[in-house]
Amino acid sequence: MRAALAPGVRLLRALPRDSRYRGLTLVLTFLSYTSYHLSRKPISIVKSQLHPNCSALGPNPHNDSNSTTWCSWAPFDGDNYKELFGALDNAFLVAYAIGMFISGIFGERLPLRYYLSGGMVLSGLFTALFGLGYFWDIHVLWYFIVVQACNGLVQTTGWPAVVACVGNWFGKGKRGLIMGIWNSHTSVGNILGSLIAGAWVSSAWGLSFVVPGIIITTVGIICFFFLVEYPEDVDCSPPLHHVMTTSEKDPEAVTSNEGPLSLSAQSSVDHSNSPKEPAEELEAISFLGALRIPGVVEFSLCLLFAKLVSYTFLYWLPLYIVNVAHFGAKEAGDLSTLFDVGGILGGIFAGLISDYTGGRATTCCVMLVVAAPMLFLYNHVGQNGIGTSIAMLIICGALVNGPYALITTAVSADLGTHESLKGNAKALSTVTAIIDGTGSIGAALGPLLAGLISPTGWNNVFYMLIAADVLACLLLARVVVKEARGWCGPMARQRGY
Repeated sequence: MRAALAPGVRLLRALPRDSRYRGLTLVLTFLSYTSYHLSRKPISIVKSQLHPNCSALGPNPHNDSNSTTWCSWAPFDGDNYKELFGALDNAFLVAYAIGMFISGIFGERLPLRYYLSGGMVLSGLFTALFGLGYFWDIHVLWYFIVVQACNGLVQTTGWPAVVACVGNWFGKGKRGLIMGIWNSHTSVGNILGSLIAGAWVSSAWGLSFVVPGIIITTVGIICFFFLVEYPEDVDCSPPLHHVMTTSEKDPEAVTSNEGPLSLSAQSSVDHSNSPKEPAEELEAISFLGALRIPGVVEFSLCLLFAKLVSYTFLYWLPLYIVNVAHFGAKEAGDLSTLFDVGGILGGIFAGLISDYTGGRATTCCVMLVVAAPMLFLYNHVGQNGIGTSIAMLIICGALVNGPYALITTAVSADLGTHESLKGNAKALSTVTAIIDGTGSIGAALGPLLAGLISPTGWNNVFYMLIAADVLACLLLARVVVKEARGWCGPMARQRGY
């Protein structure tokens, strides 16, 4: 007697073919970028083990020195260990920012599946090499800096590739909400990376890097075997980027990247949606061509300042909580994760609102405007009590990371399939790389500026963050005006003007 078909298989068979492949793409790309962030997190966990408080462990068992750093890992056992840790961080961030500008160009000209899988395998290799320094007893600073810089370069393969894959499968109408939820991979990766690295940090810190390196390599191999780049490759229907018909009631039928479409645009059909015109027949867009797409420059510069604020919180928030609220290091670290929780909520909220209104830039601008006074309030009253601190951290995380998440996901995908490209889908990776690469410059500058300004007082650090938020908002002013005009046009026609 044969058993009934498994419930999960019955569910999959009940789903339309397109939905099955879209779901597979979402899951694989989510796991991919989760593993990227999982492999980036160990360095922040292991720092405390590379230069611990040796006096708390008792006398030096070697009896060859009275040094209070006998348990530290050279070359991080000197008084300049903070500067050396900063050098490790900047080696990764600067290499990442530089590499991102060229990564998207390669991504458009190579199969995304090969590019993403190869990048993940290389990322796993360099992540593991950092940890192997423990087992090989390496104490040369340049080894760790070179490995970090190489890791920063190869990790640039991730973001343009996963955004391009998701953008190829999902149309504009629900893209903001879907990508807002999907973008939680960043926080999931950070949390998992902290837990995995923490499991071995005290016993053998090298495993805190080797194990994440194995994980990202494994996920990369899985993507190589199962990832589908384009719907046309498996005879699925391509998404509706700019197909406009009067019978459509979905929001994507009445809005475009910069507000409602004109009547002429509503009658046009994006020929890239026809399987008869495969994407391979079109040439990949050039770097300068991507810059000419309306909105790319504005959103790129906006992300520079938005990411500056976000990464400053990422690297300095635990220390700020320790210094101002006088919590212990563990409690401060746990409390700082609430900023990431707020970021998840902010990304989902920003995507949902921008889908409903059709105004990506306006959504970002409003959140940035509100974020500035909230940052001021958090600095002045956010540490008055644990309840206040929790609430303020979640609110600030939502307002700071909401625009950041929206720009790096839905906005990048929108601009990579902009109607000015006339159906050329081979721009997603380049556009995403330009936007995130520009933002990564801010990610490198923010923690650096905070380190230089913090000795003058935390108030000045927050003034710098508020100024960056205001500049990010101002840089979107032109796109916001275009969206407003797009909304006003149909309203005027309805009133008979």
